[in-house]
Amino acid sequence: MARVPFVGLTGGLGAGKSTALEALERLGAATLSTDTIVHELYATPGLRDAVVARWGADVAPDGVVDRAAVAAHAFADPQERAWLEGEIWPRVGARVAAWREEVAAREPPPAAAVVETPLLFEAGMEDIYDATVAVVADEEVRARRSAVRGHVGADARAARQLPQEEKARRATYTVRNSGTLEELEAELSELLASLRRP
Repeated sequence: MARVPFVGLTGGLGAGKSTALEALERLGAATLSTDTIVHELYATPGLRDAVVARWGADVAPDGVVDRAAVAAHAFADPQERAWLEGEIWPRVGARVAAWREEVAAREPPPAAAVVETPLLFEAGMEDIYDATVAVVADEEVRARRSAVRGHVGADARAARQLPQEEKARRATYTVRNSGTLEELEAELSELLASLRRP
Protein backbone atom coordinates (compact mmCIF):
# COMPACT_ATOMS: atom_id res chain seq x y z
CA MET A 1 0.00 0.00 0.00
CA ALA A 2 1.41 3.40 -1.01
CA ARG A 3 2.05 5.77 1.88
CA VAL A 4 -0.15 8.87 1.69
CA PRO A 5 1.67 12.05 2.81
CA PHE A 6 -0.10 13.54 5.85
CA VAL A 7 -0.07 17.34 5.56
CA GLY A 8 -1.15 20.19 7.83
CA LEU A 9 -2.37 23.34 6.05
CA THR A 10 -2.44 26.67 7.88
CA GLY A 11 -2.34 30.41 7.32
CA GLY A 12 -3.59 33.69 8.75
CA LEU A 13 -7.09 35.15 8.47
CA GLY A 14 -7.88 36.02 4.87
CA ALA A 15 -4.84 34.21 3.45
CA GLY A 16 -7.09 31.78 1.56
CA LYS A 17 -6.66 28.49 3.44
CA SER A 18 -10.12 27.25 2.44
CA THR A 19 -9.55 28.20 -1.20
CA ALA A 20 -6.24 26.31 -1.14
CA LEU A 21 -7.90 23.30 0.49
CA GLU A 22 -10.58 23.20 -2.24
CA ALA A 23 -7.89 23.48 -4.92
CA LEU A 24 -5.90 20.62 -3.38
CA GLU A 25 -9.02 18.44 -3.46
CA ARG A 26 -9.47 19.20 -7.17
CA LEU A 27 -5.82 18.24 -7.67
CA GLY A 28 -6.33 14.78 -6.15
CA ALA A 29 -5.70 15.23 -2.41
CA ALA A 30 -8.04 13.99 0.30
CA THR A 31 -8.96 17.02 2.40
CA LEU A 32 -10.44 17.78 5.81
CA SER A 33 -11.16 21.08 7.57
CA THR A 34 -10.86 21.25 11.36
CA ASP A 35 -13.31 24.18 11.27
CA THR A 36 -15.88 21.85 9.68
CA ILE A 37 -15.19 19.26 12.39
CA VAL A 38 -15.75 21.92 15.08
CA HIS A 39 -19.07 22.91 13.45
CA GLU A 40 -20.11 19.25 13.53
CA LEU A 41 -18.96 18.83 17.14
CA TYR A 42 -21.08 21.78 18.29
CA ALA A 43 -24.09 19.89 16.94
CA THR A 44 -23.31 16.85 19.13
CA PRO A 45 -24.79 16.56 22.63
CA GLY A 46 -21.34 16.14 24.23
CA LEU A 47 -19.85 19.51 23.29
CA ARG A 48 -23.17 21.38 23.24
CA ASP A 49 -23.99 20.24 26.79
CA ALA A 50 -20.47 21.13 27.98
CA VAL A 51 -20.66 24.75 26.77
CA VAL A 52 -24.20 25.16 28.14
CA ALA A 53 -23.06 23.82 31.54
CA ARG A 54 -20.14 26.27 31.48
CA TRP A 55 -21.82 29.44 30.17
CA GLY A 56 -25.57 28.95 30.36
CA ALA A 57 -28.45 28.23 27.99
CA ASP A 58 -27.92 31.55 26.15
CA VAL A 59 -25.01 29.99 24.20
CA ALA A 60 -27.37 27.39 22.70
CA PRO A 61 -30.79 28.92 22.10
CA ASP A 62 -33.28 26.21 21.06
CA GLY A 63 -30.53 23.64 21.57
CA VAL A 64 -28.35 25.01 18.73
CA VAL A 65 -24.93 26.38 19.70
CA ASP A 66 -24.43 30.04 18.82
CA ARG A 67 -20.74 30.16 17.91
CA ALA A 68 -20.61 33.95 18.23
CA ALA A 69 -21.91 33.69 21.81
CA VAL A 70 -19.38 30.97 22.59
CA ALA A 71 -16.60 33.10 21.08
CA ALA A 72 -17.65 36.08 23.21
CA HIS A 73 -17.18 33.99 26.37
CA ALA A 74 -14.02 32.21 25.22
CA PHE A 75 -12.17 35.28 23.95
CA ALA A 76 -13.06 37.41 26.99
CA ASP A 77 -10.79 35.44 29.32
CA PRO A 78 -7.68 33.29 28.63
CA GLN A 79 -8.86 30.71 31.19
CA GLU A 80 -12.21 30.35 29.44
CA ARG A 81 -10.48 29.96 26.08
CA ALA A 82 -8.15 27.33 27.55
CA TRP A 83 -11.16 25.46 28.94
CA LEU A 84 -12.92 25.51 25.55
CA GLU A 85 -9.78 24.40 23.69
CA GLY A 86 -9.40 21.57 26.21
CA GLU A 87 -12.92 20.42 25.29
CA ILE A 88 -12.54 20.83 21.53
CA TRP A 89 -9.00 19.81 20.56
CA PRO A 90 -9.04 16.21 21.89
CA ARG A 91 -12.34 15.63 20.06
CA VAL A 92 -10.95 17.15 16.85
CA GLY A 93 -7.77 15.06 17.20
CA ALA A 94 -9.80 11.84 17.47
CA ARG A 95 -11.80 12.75 14.33
CA VAL A 96 -8.62 13.57 12.38
CA ALA A 97 -6.96 10.29 13.43
CA ALA A 98 -10.01 8.25 12.33
CA TRP A 99 -10.14 10.12 9.00
CA ARG A 100 -6.42 9.53 8.39
CA GLU A 101 -6.88 5.78 8.84
CA GLU A 102 -9.80 5.77 6.42
CA VAL A 103 -7.81 7.75 3.83
CA ALA A 104 -4.80 5.41 4.14
CA ALA A 105 -7.02 2.49 3.10
CA ARG A 106 -8.37 4.17 -0.07
CA GLU A 107 -7.65 2.65 -3.45
CA PRO A 108 -6.26 4.26 -5.43
CA PRO A 109 -4.52 6.33 -2.76
CA PRO A 110 -4.99 10.12 -2.92
CA ALA A 111 -2.07 12.41 -3.73
CA ALA A 112 -1.96 13.50 -0.06
CA ALA A 113 -4.14 13.73 3.04
CA VAL A 114 -4.41 17.44 3.87
CA VAL A 115 -5.93 18.83 7.07
CA GLU A 116 -6.71 22.56 7.29
CA THR A 117 -5.69 23.57 10.81
CA PRO A 118 -5.81 27.35 11.44
CA LEU A 119 -3.97 27.15 14.81
CA LEU A 120 -1.56 24.39 13.73
CA PHE A 121 1.63 25.93 15.16
CA GLU A 122 -0.11 27.74 18.02
CA ALA A 123 -1.52 24.40 19.23
CA GLY A 124 1.84 22.65 18.82
CA MET A 125 0.40 20.16 16.31
CA GLU A 126 3.10 20.37 13.64
CA ASP A 127 4.83 17.16 14.79
CA ILE A 128 1.86 14.94 13.88
CA TYR A 129 2.24 15.83 10.19
CA ASP A 130 4.75 14.64 7.59
CA ALA A 131 4.84 18.21 6.22
CA THR A 132 3.20 21.56 6.89
CA VAL A 133 2.05 24.24 4.44
CA ALA A 134 1.53 27.92 5.26
CA VAL A 135 -0.73 29.86 2.90
CA VAL A 136 0.27 33.54 2.86
CA ALA A 137 -1.08 36.61 1.06
CA ASP A 138 -0.32 40.32 0.88
CA GLU A 139 -1.76 42.25 3.82
CA GLU A 140 -4.13 44.36 1.69
CA VAL A 141 -5.47 41.19 0.04
CA ARG A 142 -6.03 39.54 3.45
CA ALA A 143 -7.79 42.63 4.81
CA ARG A 144 -10.09 42.76 1.79
CA ARG A 145 -10.98 39.06 2.04
CA SER A 146 -11.61 39.26 5.80
CA ALA A 147 -13.90 42.27 5.33
CA VAL A 148 -15.88 40.48 2.61
CA ARG A 149 -16.31 37.37 4.75
CA GLY A 150 -17.18 39.36 7.89
CA HIS A 151 -15.16 37.18 10.28
CA VAL A 152 -16.80 37.07 13.71
CA GLY A 153 -14.31 38.24 16.35
CA ALA A 154 -11.60 38.75 13.72
CA ASP A 155 -9.41 40.88 16.01
CA ALA A 156 -9.58 38.36 18.85
CA ARG A 157 -8.89 35.50 16.45
CA ALA A 158 -5.95 37.31 14.86
CA ALA A 159 -4.50 38.06 18.31
CA ARG A 160 -4.31 34.31 19.03
CA GLN A 161 -2.46 33.58 15.81
CA LEU A 162 1.20 33.85 15.01
CA PRO A 163 2.05 36.46 12.35
CA GLN A 164 1.92 34.90 8.87
CA GLU A 165 5.67 35.47 8.44
CA GLU A 166 6.29 33.26 11.49
CA LYS A 167 3.90 30.58 10.18
CA ALA A 168 5.78 30.68 6.87
CA ARG A 169 9.13 30.39 8.67
CA ARG A 170 8.01 27.31 10.58
CA ALA A 171 6.25 25.56 7.69
CA THR A 172 7.83 22.97 5.42
CA TYR A 173 6.31 24.76 2.40
CA THR A 174 4.95 28.27 1.84
CA VAL A 175 2.30 28.97 -0.80
CA ARG A 176 1.60 32.53 -1.95
CA ASN A 177 -2.08 33.29 -2.57
CA SER A 178 -2.32 36.93 -3.65
CA GLY A 179 -2.95 36.26 -7.35
CA THR A 180 -5.39 34.24 -9.43
CA LEU A 181 -6.89 30.86 -8.66
CA GLU A 182 -4.97 29.45 -11.65
CA GLU A 183 -1.68 30.66 -10.15
CA LEU A 184 -2.59 29.12 -6.79
CA GLU A 185 -3.48 25.78 -8.39
CA ALA A 186 -0.21 25.73 -10.35
CA GLU A 187 1.77 26.28 -7.13
CA LEU A 188 -0.22 23.62 -5.27
CA SER A 189 0.24 21.16 -8.11
CA GLU A 190 4.02 21.59 -7.79
CA LEU A 191 3.73 21.14 -4.03
CA LEU A 192 1.87 17.82 -4.41
CA ALA A 193 4.51 16.64 -6.88
CA SER A 194 7.30 17.43 -4.43
CA LEU A 195 5.44 15.65 -1.60
CA ARG A 196 5.36 12.49 -3.71
CA ARG A 197 9.09 12.59 -4.40
CA PRO A 198 11.06 10.37 -2.02
